[in-house]
Amino acid sequence: MKYKLLVLDVDGTLLDNSHEITERTLAAILKIQQAGVRVVLASGRPTYGLLSIAKKLNLGNYGGFIISYNGCQIISAQNGEILFERRINPEMLPYLERKAEKCGFPILTYHDDILITNTADNTHIEHEALLNNLKIVVEPEFSIAMDFAPCKCMIVSDDEDAMRELEDHWSKRLSGALDVFRSEKYFLEIVPCGIDKATTLSALLEILAVKPDEVVAIGDGVCDVSMLQTAGLSVAMGNAQHSVKVCADRVTATNDEDGVAVAIENILSYEDQQDVSLVELNKGTKNTLMGNLGMQYTYVSNERIEVTMPVDNRTRQPFGILHGGATLALAETVAGLGSVLNCNADEVPVGVQVSGNHISSAHQGDTVRAVGSLVHKGRSSHVWNVDIFTSTTKLVSTVRVVNNIIRKE
Repeated sequence: MKYKLLVLDVDGTLLDNSHEITERTLAAILKIQQAGVRVVLASGRPTYGLLSIAKKLNLGNYGGFIISYNGCQIISAQNGEILFERRINPEMLPYLERKAEKCGFPILTYHDDILITNTADNTHIEHEALLNNLKIVVEPEFSIAMDFAPCKCMIVSDDEDAMRELEDHWSKRLSGALDVFRSEKYFLEIVPCGIDKATTLSALLEILAVKPDEVVAIGDGVCDVSMLQTAGLSVAMGNAQHSVKVCADRVTATNDEDGVAVAIENILSYEDQQDVSLVELNKGTKNTLMGNLGMQYTYVSNERIEVTMPVDNRTRQPFGILHGGATLALAETVAGLGSVLNCNADEVPVGVQVSGNHISSAHQGDTVRAVGSLVHKGRSSHVWNVDIFTSTTKLVSTVRVVNNIIRKE
């Protein structure tokens, strides 16, 4: 797979207008993760408001990430570790509060699973809390009640002219200290200086050593434009504004028409056309150990090989669980083909070492999936790491295979 990260905006992109993930979209996201692409949720929502979505998409099992607060945090979906964070200097809060009160605008921020505001009754604030499953805590003396540095604050009003005037004023007054922008016509967001989805995505790419050309980004809003421009392949939703669409490489269907699923399916279809013919490879395994054990190639590239194998009477122990020897045969099959693809015409790979760590069991009736990654490609040797998973993505074994590369006689 050419791409290593799929970055998704949430509201208006991943979610339909009922704030749900459709079955087709869920299936497409699971499939592209199974192909080795890690998924990143990039949203203006607070971290707590994204956790349930990440769980539904199974991001934790596939090494995905959350970019929350429009770029203020990067969270590992696997273990909740904060990889990147920027917060507002608490000394700025009294000024923000006074200016908001002078304009007659409510102000709010977030902390874990609560939304803190100085106003008890506001439809937009109530909706924001409901959307993110947050409890509302009213603090009339907003800045005094803050005993933490918030990731972002928001000003709320339906008076668009007054909001635009405040945005223009703060863009000049707070320049170099804080950034302000409209995320909705009724929300004015205040975030640390220099923070947006693109800046934080670039930080994540540096952490992961992933190139921008290996990233797909999908979004619908003005806040997504910089993120789209950072990615090697950018996709605008069909419901996006024209100004967003012209910044993207492709335009997909709307969020109510499974636009994310359509984009992913097109990517997977294109990748399949570029790969080695799986049909021909699987035909060649007939009457071999691979064929006799039921192995099937499912993904092939120079740096990644995937093969499935059933746990049945051919591969199980008498106790009904996957045999360790069959597991090692599966790993050597993966690494062997991978090295063949990386050899020159006058070279051939010869296996010299295999070392496996069996971590958990796979039971009869399941089908395991081996994912091989090229760890080292030298002139005389290749090293492959092969992880083997159950159908529920539980890690069964991790195997290291070393192949010597010799010249044909």
